[in-house]
Amino acid sequence: MKKLKILFILKKRQDSNGVAPSHIGLSTGLFNSSTYVNDMLVAAGVDSQVEVVTDNNDIDRVVTLHKPTYVIIEALWVVPAKFEVLCKLHPKVMWIIRLHSNFPFLANEGIAFQWIGEYVTYPTVFIGLNSPRALNQIRYYCQQKMSWTTNETIERVIYLPNYYPQDYTTKPFNKRRKYIDISCFGAIRPFKNHVTQAMAAIEFADRIGKKLRFHINVGRTEQRGDSIIKNLEYLFESIAHCGHELIKHEWTPGEDFVQLCGRMDIALQVSLSETFNIVGADSISQGVPLVGSSEIPWISGLFTANPTNSNSIHRKLMLAYHFPQINVTLNQRKLTRYTDNTEHIWLKYFDVHKQPEK
Repeated sequence: MKKLKILFILKKRQDSNGVAPSHIGLSTGLFNSSTYVNDMLVAAGVDSQVEVVTDNNDIDRVVTLHKPTYVIIEALWVVPAKFEVLCKLHPKVMWIIRLHSNFPFLANEGIAFQWIGEYVTYPTVFIGLNSPRALNQIRYYCQQKMSWTTNETIERVIYLPNYYPQDYTTKPFNKRRKYIDISCFGAIRPFKNHVTQAMAAIEFADRIGKKLRFHINVGRTEQRGDSIIKNLEYLFESIAHCGHELIKHEWTPGEDFVQLCGRMDIALQVSLSETFNIVGADSISQGVPLVGSSEIPWISGLFTANPTNSNSIHRKLMLAYHFPQINVTLNQRKLTRYTDNTEHIWLKYFDVHKQPEK
């Protein structure tokens, strides 16, 4: 029996000027997601690696180099017709297209359903989802399109959730400073819900008598995210006399970003659509209280807010401010439980029997 070998393949991301940053391998949630799963598999004794390629035409090179059993393509970027060639060149390889979005986000990708529908016409191409909700919806779509049986559908459309390393810390919560630092990190796009969260954070800071420093990332805007930045800039400029500030951070490599998350007082991730939310996990891993939405599958329900209601977000910020250690403890426990289940799912799917430590 051929030894199990897994290869994750990502496309090199370009910035808004069409340039691929030198630190690209360390600066995207997609890369971090793949790396965390890869490292977990390696720890379980699996021969697993991650490659970042320039485009469709570079896939054959890395597959020929590594000779994997499974290739996991992260996200929608490989033109379906490419598998006409790849499946012939590598007939024994099983290909998994792993998606990281729920339907609200996929709806903005004009080719999403067309490409998914074309992928599954190739017998050795599978669809992987990191969200149970998207899993059920894509299974139904593929079953209807391909006239599959239930068993065929379950076999071809699979659940492969995110993993996050359990390297947690705690930190004291300082209420004595005149400023409060609240982060709302991540790519700037509509479903990240930055403006509503900024309004809630401003009201919250006023209520506790502190000046707000509202931190965001710039450098990655998607789906007309430039308009969101303009609105945030005007919002804070128009109330500059109140002392609140908008602080913009360039996109940074992974370790630097996690350290930045750890310098915040509270993290906001009250998004309209999520499948995991690595930014929230980065924050809570550093002992920073997190307020999010119920879209985050592992967050404590006690600290979830309604993403369309700034009053709801403001109230949960107040709860996190007064009970920071409870927030961190509950969220770290929930993330651990989610992560443990993720490891079980991946190892079971690939039939990996983890060896006990000596």
